[in-house]
Amino acid sequence: MTNIRNVAIIAHVDHGKTTLVDAMLKQSHTKLGKEQAGSDLIMDSNDLERERGITIFSKNAAIEYSDCKINIIDTPGHADFGGEVERVLKMVDGCLLLVDAKEGPMPQTRFVLKKALELKLRVIVVVNKIDKPDARCEFAVNKTFDLFVELGASDDLLDFPVIYASAKNGLAGLEADLSKMTDIQPIFDIILKQIPAPSGDAASPLQMLITTISADAFKGRIATGKIHNGVMKAGDRVNHINREGVVKAYRLVSLMTYFGLGRIDTPEAEAGDIVAIAGIPDINIGETIASLENPQALPLLDVEEPTVKMTFLVNDSPFAAREGQFTTSRQINERLMKELETDMALKVEANPEGGWIVCGRGELHLAILLERLRREGYELQVSRPQVISKTIDGQELVPYEQVLIEVPEVYGGAVIAKLGARHGEMQNMQTENGITFLEFLMPTRGLFGYKSEFLTDTKGLGLISSSFYDYREDTAAWPERERGSLVAHESGTTNLYGLLNAQERGQLFFGPAVPIYQGQVVGQQARSGDLAVNICKTKQLSNMRSKGDGVSEHFNAPKTMDLEDALEYIGDDELVEITPENIRIRKKVLNKQDERKKVLGIKA
Repeated sequence: MTNIRNVAIIAHVDHGKTTLVDAMLKQSHTKLGKEQAGSDLIMDSNDLERERGITIFSKNAAIEYSDCKINIIDTPGHADFGGEVERVLKMVDGCLLLVDAKEGPMPQTRFVLKKALELKLRVIVVVNKIDKPDARCEFAVNKTFDLFVELGASDDLLDFPVIYASAKNGLAGLEADLSKMTDIQPIFDIILKQIPAPSGDAASPLQMLITTISADAFKGRIATGKIHNGVMKAGDRVNHINREGVVKAYRLVSLMTYFGLGRIDTPEAEAGDIVAIAGIPDINIGETIASLENPQALPLLDVEEPTVKMTFLVNDSPFAAREGQFTTSRQINERLMKELETDMALKVEANPEGGWIVCGRGELHLAILLERLRREGYELQVSRPQVISKTIDGQELVPYEQVLIEVPEVYGGAVIAKLGARHGEMQNMQTENGITFLEFLMPTRGLFGYKSEFLTDTKGLGLISSSFYDYREDTAAWPERERGSLVAHESGTTNLYGLLNAQERGQLFFGPAVPIYQGQVVGQQARSGDLAVNICKTKQLSNMRSKGDGVSEHFNAPKTMDLEDALEYIGDDELVEITPENIRIRKKVLNKQDERKKVLGIKA
């Protein structure tokens, strides 16, 4: 077997995974493309990832170091993309767990570490960002040890090696002293020393588990996975065993291995290596490629169930099909089915009342999917997110989240009050150096719509993160929304005169000269219940004008609602209309008078 190490990099969001991989690629003198060579975050290739500064899709890279090939997989840190984490961990034999030297392990550190320990993977703890002025290396290591104990790590795994790093500066060392560090090489050395070589026998019949699917304009469907046993050669005939156990023979059109960030064709690969293959048109994630003579299936990949669902609908607003390229139910259905092939954590089913019920791991998981759809030219509308309940032993249970919060002490009271009203149970509270650390256990539903309130209450200085905890009984009675919507009374173009009159009633979402339609939500009312407003109203002209007329009037800046804000805001009787150009909030029933007449059977 060739000298190979397969390593995943796992961590909480923004603890420096992608930056560390970039430093490793650069210092190993890996050849990069022109685009990547001038970039800071080489591995975050997707536009959404660069904008948000988070990893959404797992990615492969390969580095040659000291006659050893190190396959590195950069994984998402957010629990909503846990489906990606779970399947890629099946390909590796060890992990680099990155922990921020100031913050220590965070909720999503718990999530990914739990998965790694379940698979008995060797974990190397990398205490990153030690160059921060308020870094607490000893605190971070102690908290990480406590987390290992809490997650039930074995004695062998508890004896984890620790290395200190400043990924941004490309430095690492066995001591937390920047002056003694010269480069990132100690991380390579500790990988070779601590991470075992992949198990598997090149002499055994071929077995390969597929963990990722992608598309190529020339080669078609490309499946990536790890060869567990045997040898694979380009042009060979192999058996494909699908989820139902049906065996079918195909010829491999292409066999590729990773080098740097790209894939290169290779004539042969053996057990332990991570490869990509082309030539099997109907292959899916979790299925097995086996030898022609002795086809033996590997265990199927299982992923935790989704916790949040939304209804996707064809856009039927008055502005339908004006801004999108793909607007029909057939086009949307085809796109959702295509997404199912690559996203194991997503579930889609037809809604008997029309549209599709799409289930995901969290609000962010579904919001990212919707953002990708609109950027691809799709136009649709979606309902308010809802939690997915589960019946166990005759009891209806709902998902609960573990929520960790870090806020300046002065804002702690407001946060505790708000989460208490949303049925959150405080588990822990600590205050250090004017910063309050809070830990809550609360229903997933209680977090819906809280993000914007949290940012307001903490003046943007708070940090909040959550991850799925378990299913529990929902004993809470959920109140209606505190504040209602301002709804457009008629269709037209917004006018400053009408907006000035309406702004006294609440917070507006639009400025002047914006086309709107009747039934569209144009703002949030200061009180409960909905209120119809006419923001298209114009001032009646006359030849009379008083001195100073209009000078004292001030129009408040409207609140811009992006996709996530809109999904957080809407009520049960509202929808979010999503197009490539605009995000609009609307009532399900645009004209309540017409609807009332329809119910009563009165002809218009």
